[in-house]
Amino acid sequence: MTSARVDDILDFDEVIAKYDPVMGLEVHVELSTETKMFCNSPTAFGAEPNTHVSPTCMGLPGALPVVNQQAVDWAIKIGLALNCEIAPYSRFARKNYFYPDQPKNYQISQYDEPIAFDGYLEFELADGTPFRVDIERAHMEEDTGKLTHIGGETGRINGATHSLLDINRAGVPLIEIVTKPIEGAGKRAPEVARAYVTALRDVIRSLKVSDVNMAQGSMRADVNLSLRPVGTTEFGTRTETKNVNTLKSIETAVRYEMCRQAAVLEDGGEIRLETRHFLETTGTTAAGRPKETSADYRYFNDPDLAPVVVSRERVEEIRATLPELPWVRRARLQKEWQLSDEELRDLVNTGAMDLVADTVEAGASPAEARNWWVSYLTQQANNRGVELEGLPITPRQVAEVIGMVSEGKLTNKLARQVVDGVLEGEGDPADIVEKRGLAVVSDDSALRTAVEEALAAQPDVADKIRDGKVQAVGAIIGAVMKATRGQADAARVREIVIEICS
Repeated sequence: MTSARVDDILDFDEVIAKYDPVMGLEVHVELSTETKMFCNSPTAFGAEPNTHVSPTCMGLPGALPVVNQQAVDWAIKIGLALNCEIAPYSRFARKNYFYPDQPKNYQISQYDEPIAFDGYLEFELADGTPFRVDIERAHMEEDTGKLTHIGGETGRINGATHSLLDINRAGVPLIEIVTKPIEGAGKRAPEVARAYVTALRDVIRSLKVSDVNMAQGSMRADVNLSLRPVGTTEFGTRTETKNVNTLKSIETAVRYEMCRQAAVLEDGGEIRLETRHFLETTGTTAAGRPKETSADYRYFNDPDLAPVVVSRERVEEIRATLPELPWVRRARLQKEWQLSDEELRDLVNTGAMDLVADTVEAGASPAEARNWWVSYLTQQANNRGVELEGLPITPRQVAEVIGMVSEGKLTNKLARQVVDGVLEGEGDPADIVEKRGLAVVSDDSALRTAVEEALAAQPDVADKIRDGKVQAVGAIIGAVMKATRGQADAARVREIVIEICS
């Protein structure tokens, strides 16, 4: 059979007219435990390569694994938050195939006896449409190490001359959350995929069991997708796009695979059961390796690890620690902040909800916090091509800037300059105000001098003010603001102008 070229894609509307997408999402979440899943090596991100290691995670002969109890408790916590059943008895298995970045050449995971199963997550799409994704399982496993390929043009193994291995990440606790087939999304499939992972990230973050930092790989998604002709029920052959680590990329990967697979099928070709890589620079996917079936992994129970037994009492103790979950918190804040449904959706869709809430907790008013994050900071995030939470500014720093404006120490224009300084890495707001000399000029003698100079330069405007045309004051205020580089206290300038012209 023939097949379409790799870069051939079908128009999205034509895809939807002919094919029905079926998705499956496998989301990997690194837990924020202090030590690894089966040894006492630290898990902190960013250490020198191969320094957070032990005989166990290096796969040395005779080194035996010991289960991290906190990781088990947190796995149960995630399962409960996702409405899963918690298994009273679960087992670890060895997943075998060639792992160049896993020293012992197998991964300890869970196979047919996961700790959590049969759950679901309900969420809303951008326009408020509700959607539910059923969850097959949430199971415990260990992360692999990291390979850095050197010498190729793309940073991938193709064309590389050699590779560097960092074992620091090997053995970090992972929870893999696997959905059941997601059907019925139709043309909204890309949006559904993004909204699901967004909602899942919000839930995990609320549990405080992971920083879910997608840029650092603490949360990443494997996107499975297949197409079937409209009106049929049999699933098509799927591809699995591996390790997609931004929300936008998840949406883009689904859309691209739909269009690519449709082009192959329309050209009379067959979809290969394979893994694929998402290419951030082009928004496309590229073929990886043929995809194994579960039999190819040769799963068997790990002989070095006892079963995980969880009592009902322990499950209920952990259930009692669940925090206010995101959808409950949103309903409460919507009422407290008196937001319309549309305003609430704007906060959620821009990724600003938690940032605004944290800014309010740091002392800002809800209206001011919302205004900064949804307008100016969203614009800055778009300019930088990052998610809103990826901006190098914290809710505490935003609240500090808002406080300075409220106290009259900054104008809104100066405040934006301070925020720009924070985004450029110049320090905290107070430091930037001092370094850049941005504080509002409120000294009466300096302001009076500036006002007198502006009145002298515009005698016709001064005459209008003296004749009672108060609206003309704006021209003098503008001149003073220009003379003071926007640092004058505008309210006080107005008072001085009226006083002098009375």
